[in-house]
Amino acid sequence: MLTMFGIANCDTIKKTKKLLAELGVEFEFHDYKKKGIDSSLGQELVDAIPLEQLVNKRGTTWRKLSEHQQQSLSKDTALSLIQDNTSLVRRPILRKGNAWLAGYDAQAIEAFVQSH
Repeated sequence: MLTMFGIANCDTIKKTKKLLAELGVEFEFHDYKKKGIDSSLGQELVDAIPLEQLVNKRGTTWRKLSEHQQQSLSKDTALSLIQDNTSLVRRPILRKGNAWLAGYDAQAIEAFVQSH
């Protein structure tokens, strides 16, 4: 089963849901705002996805972080940052089995769901 992680009212998530429906792909949705990111999921994200792909540095949440928090981003600090600031996580994140995909790219998403 495919799991999509994100925030329900995010335009990119809405676009991804539409794409998955067009592709006929069923999925489970994990809403960070409602369910949060527990330490187990957070650690999985940090371990599976390079920080450059995992953390959205273009959003307002990133800009609201202190300069120290931005400069010290590492695998050691990322877990607590994404748990405290779920909007920092790029959307969507897709997981199927042990495979992960971060960010919206229609072709990459289509290839991902067909290959896993």
